[in-house]
Amino acid sequence: MDRAKSYFFIGIGGSGMLPLALILAGQGARISGSDRSHDQGRTPEKFAWLRSLGFALYPQDGSGISDPGTIVVASAAVEDTVPDMAAARKIGAAVLSRAELLSELFNGAPLSIGVAGTSGKSTTTGMIGWMLAALDRDPTIMNGAVMNNFAGDDSPFASARVGAGGIFVSEVDESDGSIARYNPTIAVVNNIALDHKTMDELRALFRDFVSRAQTAILNLDNAETAGLVSGARRAITYSLADSSADLLAGNIVPAPGGIAFDLAARGAPPIRVTLKVPGRHNVSNALAALATAQALGVPLAEAAQALSGFAGIRRRMEVVGTANGIAVIDDFAHNPDKIAATLATLHDFPGRLLLMFQPHGFSPLKKMKREFIETFAQNLREDDVLVMPEPVYFGGTTDRSVTSEDVVAGIATHGRKALAFVDRDSCGEQLLSLARPGDRIVVMGARDDTLTTFARDLLRRIGAGKV
Repeated sequence: MDRAKSYFFIGIGGSGMLPLALILAGQGARISGSDRSHDQGRTPEKFAWLRSLGFALYPQDGSGISDPGTIVVASAAVEDTVPDMAAARKIGAAVLSRAELLSELFNGAPLSIGVAGTSGKSTTTGMIGWMLAALDRDPTIMNGAVMNNFAGDDSPFASARVGAGGIFVSEVDESDGSIARYNPTIAVVNNIALDHKTMDELRALFRDFVSRAQTAILNLDNAETAGLVSGARRAITYSLADSSADLLAGNIVPAPGGIAFDLAARGAPPIRVTLKVPGRHNVSNALAALATAQALGVPLAEAAQALSGFAGIRRRMEVVGTANGIAVIDDFAHNPDKIAATLATLHDFPGRLLLMFQPHGFSPLKKMKREFIETFAQNLREDDVLVMPEPVYFGGTTDRSVTSEDVVAGIATHGRKALAFVDRDSCGEQLLSLARPGDRIVVMGARDDTLTTFARDLLRRIGAGKV
């Protein structure tokens, strides 16, 4: 790949596209792009930052694509009817999918670590990346979310890091089947559960992914992932409960701002590990990172010490703030497993939960309607309240036959409090009308950067006495 070439990203602000653009820019490429959110005036601070990096931004009307030598990169969500795509085809510019470009970078690295699974990919990728950076391994990191350890005033959207150590750490996505493109040195699989594809499709994709790796890091607490052990060339396993695992967590002690546990490895004395991120699911993510360190020959005590400095991932149970005794939390949970993990972690501590869950699309809502209903019915407590707007929708064609109201109706039959509203503003008004000191308002959802703005506005209004 010629790093000196020019690349045009269609949807450059997206969680999967932005870090790729950052990595290529860090390697000397010229970057330009367009984004529907930019045209619609959403998250202007993100696009102002991209301009400050020297990225040229254009309306998504085809005007930015005029040089046939430019490589055009499009995410799977970009339809052929988008004017930029038509412009690229018209002038004969090469068009790559996000997965094609990322897999080319990934497979070309001397040592590649692919982090896969239905849930926990971004956090585990961040943990591994930070751990290796702290241990002076200088990795390149491709993440789908902002990593707090690398974010700052000059890099507020740090979802990537460019390193020179020859290690490429990346999330690997199964939702579009592109996981089949990656040939990892180390394959990490946290868990496998119903999300975008059928279970049979997922089993085949993950089985093949693991079989291509020199070493597989596998979670024995997930039955589907445990089933991959026999197909791995070399497996390092981890667990919170299975004593046969190579790495085992015990004596877990949760805290509001983190969690601690004893790490037991075969033939070694226990190591106390303290994390700054809460939840048993993060203990599991940490075990995956520590198993990766073991695969790389890093002493576990050094890896655990480095991991204790991991500051988390943006929008993963991120406390926006507290006002008048009411906490507001911003969270990326959008599928049943992630939602269950968030609710379980928050229920470790007192306080009613007032939730707003914005589904990340009509298609996943239809596919997982039953699972959403069961997850909320089983994990909401009697005094918790859930409100749901319609799914996020920024254009394109989609089947809208299943709505948030259908999910809310199903949850209500289980005796839990759930309400559906036409829009998000109405959900906000409902949350504010219910909130009392001691409550925690949780804003949940994915694929919409404005959810963070919404959460911050709720906090501002609470502080101004609007409850």
